[in-house]
Amino acid sequence: MKARDDDLRVWAIVAATVRPLPGRAAPPPPTAMAARARAGAASAPKPRAGRPAPPTLPAPIEPGRYRRMALGREAIGARIDLHGLSQAGAQAALAAFVEDACARGLRGVLVITGKGLLGDGVLRRRVPEWLAEPPLRSLVAGISEAHRRHGGSGALYVALKRRGPR
Repeated sequence: MKARDDDLRVWAIVAATVRPLPGRAAPPPPTAMAARARAGAASAPKPRAGRPAPPTLPAPIEPGRYRRMALGREAIGARIDLHGLSQAGAQAALAAFVEDACARGLRGVLVITGKGLLGDGVLRRRVPEWLAEPPLRSLVAGISEAHRRHGGSGALYVALKRRGPR
């Protein structure tokens, strides 16, 4: 592994130029770090056979598109407010909303989840997971936290994929 040897050599040079803060230990030598990394990779927990792996969340919206949506230069085609809905109700409403928005040819929508009591609401956590599951996964191009003027951390911009030829 040539790249790993080069990385270790560079790390050794960097570590030799660093002075630890008072009361702190010096960084470990590169060979000890490599051994620790190999041991950590070997002992990583393996997913259980009976439990499905969590869905991969959609990618964030491209920075340019995010900026256009935040500044109002790219229209937010529709909005849905999920406040006060149960998880099941919110999931059904979200699915119907995204499918309808995609069928209408909208490119970006706003999903208002709210923040929850302590800033860690259930809907705020679950909406990205729902958007990553079929059938919505094939419709969503990306998601990002909304700009403050559109709800900030209590709302999400959802970029939708273009409809293909039918």
